[in-house]
Amino acid sequence: MKVLVVGGGGREHAIVRKISQSKKVDKIYCAPGNAGIAELAECVNIGAMELDKLAEFAEKNQIDLTVIGMDDPLCAGVVDVFEAKGLRVFGPRKNAAILEGSKAFSKDLMKKYDIPTAAYEVFTSAEDALRYLETASYPTVLKADGLALGKGVLICMNKEEAVEGVKELMTDKKFGTAGDRIVIEEFMTGREVSVLSFVDGKTIKIMTSAQDHKRAKDNDEGLNTGGMGTFSPSPFYTAEVDEFCKKYIYQKTVDAMASEGREFKGIIFFGLMLTEKGPRVLEYNARFGDPETQVVLPRMKNDIVEVFEACIDGTLDKIDIQFEDNAAVCVVLASEGYPEHYEKGKEITGFERFAKEENYFCFHAGTKFQDGKIVTNGGRVLGITAVGKDLFEARANAYKATEWIDFEGKYMRHDIGKAIG
Repeated sequence: MKVLVVGGGGREHAIVRKISQSKKVDKIYCAPGNAGIAELAECVNIGAMELDKLAEFAEKNQIDLTVIGMDDPLCAGVVDVFEAKGLRVFGPRKNAAILEGSKAFSKDLMKKYDIPTAAYEVFTSAEDALRYLETASYPTVLKADGLALGKGVLICMNKEEAVEGVKELMTDKKFGTAGDRIVIEEFMTGREVSVLSFVDGKTIKIMTSAQDHKRAKDNDEGLNTGGMGTFSPSPFYTAEVDEFCKKYIYQKTVDAMASEGREFKGIIFFGLMLTEKGPRVLEYNARFGDPETQVVLPRMKNDIVEVFEACIDGTLDKIDIQFEDNAAVCVVLASEGYPEHYEKGKEITGFERFAKEENYFCFHAGTKFQDGKIVTNGGRVLGITAVGKDLFEARANAYKATEWIDFEGKYMRHDIGKAIG
């Protein structure tokens, strides 16, 4: 069969690699792809938000399955466009992708269906938000309602920071229309854990846990980013946490969406906070996480294409999702200055070592070909992932592998997974 993957980052590289292992697949396309993905798939020069062009390409080239990697096209309705042409596509429709597309919607859903989350208020005017901050308790959390590349969340330690945050989101429009509406919510403390899941509208199957590092600098300092590294599994996601989430969060979310007439098929990413009072939902995403995908999929035993098809066909209950009894760590190599100002076009060297070593992966996030060379083309450039028998070995392997790659301005955190020992 022919498969098309939509997106061009490290997440999509990990998805393409996993699809390439399927015995069912003869040909993979990726739109737009990147320099690393080009080794496994034919890259197509169509942007992820060119919905009609993507569907026309799939129709013309008789694509059997399209997998949507990114949030923007999902929230814009790419699945609806494909389905209108009778094309098979993996991902939630627009009315279900709102689970990620609107923080206010997801918070209201959790309140209505008694799914544990932080207390919150929603604001559509800066004046009302500022008035609320006069009596709020601190720290507090401000969230842009819409999509903001994983960066529209501000943790404010005092009223002054919160006032500046409202100005940034609602008045200055740092994230465009994503800040037209904001959520101000209770600040929770505890370990953050990410759990990905496959959903077919009624059945949910949980993948292995992971833990992300969002801040740009060591010791969780610096600005929020799309993710500087991750590890899987999380030692803090215990059997007790799993039991609680299965009872009060996972299936309840799927059932809530169905009850709202928003049947969800695809990936639900649960961002959890393990508080003293038990697990709470921080956020939902409607697609694979990045860079979580880069540590979760290398550990997955299943043929992922079979799982995708089961989600589309509503037969996920017949699939047993299995993962290796090992661990993986991903360290993101970024461009110096990320997530603010950074340069592009720097030549990258050292890829050849990964082709020779088993259990080491170099997932391209922001790369492109230029004059016959692979150069940097984004803030997050590569995800260096390694597998080991446990988290300690995987972490040591991942940091060893970061030394194989070189480019001007190479930057990384040195404490990814340090909390594990």
